[in-house]
Order: sequence, then C-alpha cells, then structure tokens
Amino acid sequence: MPYANPTELPDNVRNVLPMDAQEVYLEAFNSAWDKYEDPNDRRGATREEAAHAGAWAAVKAKYEEDDDGDWHPKH
Repeated sequence: MPYANPTELPDNVRNVLPMDAQEVYLEAFNSAWDKYEDPNDRRGATREEAAHAGAWAAVKAKYEEDDDGDWHPKH
C-alpha cells in the first residue's frame, strides 16, 4: 500500500518527523514496497514491515533524534 502524499503516512511518522523527513520516509517506503514484492527478499517480514523498516532506515541516515524527541537533519 504505497502512500500518495505525507498526509497518508501513519500517525507515528506524521506526528514526530518534520515535513522534509516525512517526504524522505514516503519516498523510501514506496521504493521498498516495490523492492520487497517477492517474499524471499523480506527475511520473514511482511511486505509492509519490510517497507516501514526501510523507510525508517532512510530517515535515520539523513536525520537524527535529539534528547527531546525532535528530529533534525544530520550535519
């Protein structure tokens, strides 16, 4: 179930990530959704679980969470 825009993202993404990070998440999720169509590529995870894991990995590669739970671009 790819997402068409950030307003469709799960609450735990929309409520914590800034808009630019949400866009990274959306793009990475949709890409991973396509990549993990074959169950043999998912290592036991569902397609949705694998796509969410890939999306969070993409966000964490570009953003970091501070002690207050706010996300900021890495420098």
